[in-house]
Amino acid sequence: MAVTESVAEGAYGEERAVHEGILRRQSARESAARTYARALPIVPVRARGLTIEGADGRRYLDCLSGAGTLALGHNHPVVLEAIRRVLDSGAPLSVLDLATPVKDAFITELFRTLPPGLADRARVQFCGPAGTDAVEAALKLVRTATGRTGMLAFTGAYHGMTAGAMAASGGAGDVRVARLPYPQDYRCPFGIGGPRGAELAARWTESLLDDPKSGVPLPAGMIVEPVQGEGGVIPAPDDWLRRMRGITAERSVPLIADEIQTGVGRTGAFWAVEHSGVTPDVMVLSKAIGGSLPLAVVVYRDDLDAWQPGAHAGTFRGNQLAMAAGTATLAHVRENGLAERAATLGARMLAQLRQLQSAFPCVGDVRGRGLMIGIELVDPESEATGPGEDFFAGDHQAAAEAHRATPAPHRADPELAAAVQRECLHRGLIVELGGRHAGVVRLLPPLTISDEQAAAVMDRLADAVAAAAGRRQDRGRRHRAPDNLLPGHG
Repeated sequence: MAVTESVAEGAYGEERAVHEGILRRQSARESAARTYARALPIVPVRARGLTIEGADGRRYLDCLSGAGTLALGHNHPVVLEAIRRVLDSGAPLSVLDLATPVKDAFITELFRTLPPGLADRARVQFCGPAGTDAVEAALKLVRTATGRTGMLAFTGAYHGMTAGAMAASGGAGDVRVARLPYPQDYRCPFGIGGPRGAELAARWTESLLDDPKSGVPLPAGMIVEPVQGEGGVIPAPDDWLRRMRGITAERSVPLIADEIQTGVGRTGAFWAVEHSGVTPDVMVLSKAIGGSLPLAVVVYRDDLDAWQPGAHAGTFRGNQLAMAAGTATLAHVRENGLAERAATLGARMLAQLRQLQSAFPCVGDVRGRGLMIGIELVDPESEATGPGEDFFAGDHQAAAEAHRATPAPHRADPELAAAVQRECLHRGLIVELGGRHAGVVRLLPPLTISDEQAAAVMDRLADAVAAAAGRRQDRGRRHRAPDNLLPGHG
């Protein structure tokens, strides 16, 4: 027995040395811009489904899923088989924008899934391989089609890291963007939440577009996430999204739905806009549509197809392996009802997390849709903040009364969120952080997660929250001196 234990310890020591060496070289050689690697110091070497195995021999439940890319989890058999078929066929792997049987099959399957009203008159543009490339293409498309230049986007949005996408996300860029309030209950910009807060957000949008002195000329388009992901997992209210559809349609402003993270069953419908029955003019798609490989497309109404040949191109828009993997993924999600499964399991997980919220004051809010879930962590000892009464001066008496009846949230606690993420990793669970203040723990498990795996995720997350909250309380007690040790009590 002693010999066996000694051999096992030696093997673990070698694995650990390999693990640490790779991380050390990464730190020395890669850009300071790396992000996930800082919070998740693991070295994946094998993966299947929900599970990742690191170079150090540890196993993890992956609820990051490539930031939502892996709808079927790691190395799903149908995806691997689709890739092998292309490799074994001798087909070219990169073909620019030439027609191929692989591409034809992908477009056919993609159009089969599109929201009613779009599929029968849709065009598709393959662009660069990342979601931000699809956003740039969509912005260019609507500017070309309308002859206008400005864009409407929303607070808390995230659309990518290239110039136009960053401008739409609240950063600098060469696209003039008017920022609109995105409704939410917990941190409502009007301090109300619920239907009344969403109504005020819609009226704000209408006023901005219709007031000749607003400083916002009629824009080329509006871009919206049906669920804000990086913004903190905030689902758009269905009625509000229908209002946005009506507002834009009445003013001939193309509506762009960013379904890069929400698409392919993630939210409990194949496309998140289907929850509200909205048919956008343009959809930007990436992540899960490539079946784990890089692929991005813009799907849009045919009357917007005003581009000249070569107006938007890209070398790697003909990735045949990604198209084959994407076709297999889209078909598997559709044929096996995985969107419906995500809706059912996601509702169950949200209910369990709300029990966690009732047990820990530091869990300020639990929200999400399907298997796109967020847990916002707060400092329960901080002063609750929200708009003052003077915000509701004038004829907004009903809004003021609703504001007084709505408890203001506590300050977000990004340090605690980071501590929960570390505690999760220590317990073999990989989670993402997001939100305006990086105080939201995000879950994006694959749609193939089993009930047993979901229970394990919930157990590990609850344990991590308890551990992080307990350490925070212990640290607070140490920092507060007992009365008999304060000046005048000695």
